[in-house]
Amino acid sequence: MIRATLKSLLARKLRLILSGLAVVLGVMFVSGAFVLTDTLGRTFDAIFADAYQGVDVNVAAKPKIAVSEMEGEQTSPPLPAATLDKVREVPGVASATGVVAVDGARLIGSNGKAVASFGPPQLGENWTGESEQLQLREGHEPRADDEIVINQGLATAGKVKLGDRVGVLTPLEPKQEFTIVGITGYSGGRDSIGGSSEIMFTTPTAQRLMLGEPNTFSSVTVKATGGVTDDSLRDAVAAAVGDGYVVKTGEQLSTEAAQSFKEALSFFNRILLGFAAVALLVGTFLILNTFSIIVAQRTRELALMRAVGASRRQIIGSVVLEAIAVGLIASVFGLAAGIGIGALLAWVFGNFAGGLTLAGIGVPAAAVIGAFGVGLVITVVAAVLPALRASRIPPIAAMQDVATPDRPLTRITVAGALVTSVGAALLFLGLNGNAGDNTLATILSGVLFAFIGVALLTPLISRPVVSLLGAIFAWSVPGKLGRLNSGRNPRRTAITAAALMVGIALVTGVTVILDSAKGSISALAKDTIKAELVIAGTQSGPRPPSFDPAVLDKAAALPGVQLVDGEYGDMALVNGERTWVSASSNVAALERIFGAKSSSGDISRLTPEQMLVSSDTAKSRNLSVGSQVTVQLSRGDARTYTVSGIYESSQLTNPMMLPPQAARDFAIPQPIQGFVQLAPGARVADVQPQVERLLADSPEVSVADRDAFIKQQTSSLDGLLTMIQILLALAIVIAVLGIVNTLALSVLERTRELGLLRAIGLRRAQTMRMITVEAVVISVFGALLGVAVGSGLGAAVVRALKDEGIKDLILPWGQMAIMLGLAAIVGVVAAVLPAIRAARINVLGAIAHE
Repeated sequence: MIRATLKSLLARKLRLILSGLAVVLGVMFVSGAFVLTDTLGRTFDAIFADAYQGVDVNVAAKPKIAVSEMEGEQTSPPLPAATLDKVREVPGVASATGVVAVDGARLIGSNGKAVASFGPPQLGENWTGESEQLQLREGHEPRADDEIVINQGLATAGKVKLGDRVGVLTPLEPKQEFTIVGITGYSGGRDSIGGSSEIMFTTPTAQRLMLGEPNTFSSVTVKATGGVTDDSLRDAVAAAVGDGYVVKTGEQLSTEAAQSFKEALSFFNRILLGFAAVALLVGTFLILNTFSIIVAQRTRELALMRAVGASRRQIIGSVVLEAIAVGLIASVFGLAAGIGIGALLAWVFGNFAGGLTLAGIGVPAAAVIGAFGVGLVITVVAAVLPALRASRIPPIAAMQDVATPDRPLTRITVAGALVTSVGAALLFLGLNGNAGDNTLATILSGVLFAFIGVALLTPLISRPVVSLLGAIFAWSVPGKLGRLNSGRNPRRTAITAAALMVGIALVTGVTVILDSAKGSISALAKDTIKAELVIAGTQSGPRPPSFDPAVLDKAAALPGVQLVDGEYGDMALVNGERTWVSASSNVAALERIFGAKSSSGDISRLTPEQMLVSSDTAKSRNLSVGSQVTVQLSRGDARTYTVSGIYESSQLTNPMMLPPQAARDFAIPQPIQGFVQLAPGARVADVQPQVERLLADSPEVSVADRDAFIKQQTSSLDGLLTMIQILLALAIVIAVLGIVNTLALSVLERTRELGLLRAIGLRRAQTMRMITVEAVVISVFGALLGVAVGSGLGAAVVRALKDEGIKDLILPWGQMAIMLGLAAIVGVVAAVLPAIRAARINVLGAIAHE
């Protein structure tokens, strides 16, 4: 039986290639995700090990607020110089160095724009001398307050050189001019460490620009004397400096930094695995269809096996063995493709992040286990139903000319209704927030059950819908035949169409949600923001662009300007709970620019000891006018504020507003947005150029009219949609393979029928048109299903997000029409090879075909 199965498999190897390709593509995503994260993880292990090379112990002040990698940057308060002196007196300390190293120093390149970073920090540091790791390649150390040294990576990115006079932006001061007097490199011939840019000042300048206080440091690095272990020195230093400090070994810092990055990377890994799951779901439809058709084609063969003594178990084993063989081969190729795609994505990430030196590409055990586990499981599971169907073929079928007749659709329809109901119930629970901590899992399960349920219901509607679609082509004989062929086997048509439905439904659903979000945000902003001009930049890293607060006062003095407001923002501890807080340079803007309405108290003014809160925040935190609130910001000591007013919550107002004086203790004590309201009769075209000139020293931000600002703020959703569409394109590609596979197997199944049609006069071109009509009808049917299901899912999500401000349901009619048009083109393309094969059938041989 095993030999017969293997011979059958080899005889049908071309039929199984396309179904194997579906597994290859899905496995590629799974293994590629693990290869990528493993490579980047080991890369950053090496980077952070280099970054803390030569540091035995490090001393830093405890941060006021803990901030994760996904939320932004951790800000630690500066250390007084007295701490450095105290560390130097600890027994076992060979040397202690006061270090200033703070993110946020941006070089303005030769093109007049700030050199951007898409992840790696932009460090402003004090020059502490050369080391085994850091060497001067050109020039000398900074000796004057207007001199800097930069690393070669930054010099290359900014297209600047030794001796150039350049501008530098820092978190605490407006742009200042410096002369580049030195360029550094690193051991191993590297131009940077992990793509980080470094600007090194004299120590007093670094303290003023990066810390805001003289005689302070961001940390102290310690070298141990011979014979003293890092752990023992750490404990001794910790005991000397007290509880207000974080004292760790260099190895600890390296491990924790790498682990923090890996946690952020795991989020990206889960996204890739999610798209792999979609690809494999579509692949399951394809494999199920393939084995169903093959079993149908082998009815007589399997019946003969039953007649000569094969048991039902052996028949099932025969089909499952074929599935295992396909799964194993596909897993091998999928793993190889995954290694390649993982290496490619790592290379792209490395170059995108500023030229990372990647660790060697490795294949972790998770990639191998995932590849073979997923490949085998998906293939075998998809083959189980066809295998069971094969085992039910009676021996008497060996004497029949036709396969078993098509079965009634009652059972599959009932099953589809039940599964769809389960999916709808899960979606209802998840989208309405009734699933507790399992909201995301509940929603994803609901989507999965919905797709499977719709796929099971599809045979019921396939015959009338396909007949209706085919009527478009029924004006010719090939069109009529193609229409009849596409509807003759509703189960096969349904499974083929369902594979395409999944990809298109997800694309449509995501588009509906994001377009509705964009439309709702844009409408709300246009109705709410009463400022004609907005100062803002596009955030490309963990720090939002900021600008000199002096711009606000200068803009307020311009002719035609009625009101100017600068917005600051930061994470804070409010009564011990973390939340986002804001500060406004002009509290009156809350009402006059953002249209906020008072619920209680006075929201038009603030003293330095008062704050405002939104009505939702007041309700959730049990606050009222007169309540005392303790706020700990990124810098400074905790302060107590009195709630002097409560404003009605909206999607464009922050939960809490502090007085403008509080902004000096924010992580970024500069405005990140500015709003300019014009006086009646003033023109945007007259005022905007004047504000642009005020921003000459802030190249990261620009001034735009309100509509352009809103478009800029929602453009990130366009990028997200494009990324999702690219990743989901893989599922659509697999679905196209499914159409090709179905047609190719169908042509083989109908060899005798096609020969008879040719014999009675159907020409080759007509045969090709008939096959093409089948493909186009099935493809458009799948696209229609996808558009309908995706629109429904998207509308349900938008409805559930109504309280979050997404109130406008926007259906992308144009994109849906494009999808249907592309589906027709996909059908034509998918039909090419099967149509050519059908046209080349030998007429006499086909008539004699068994």
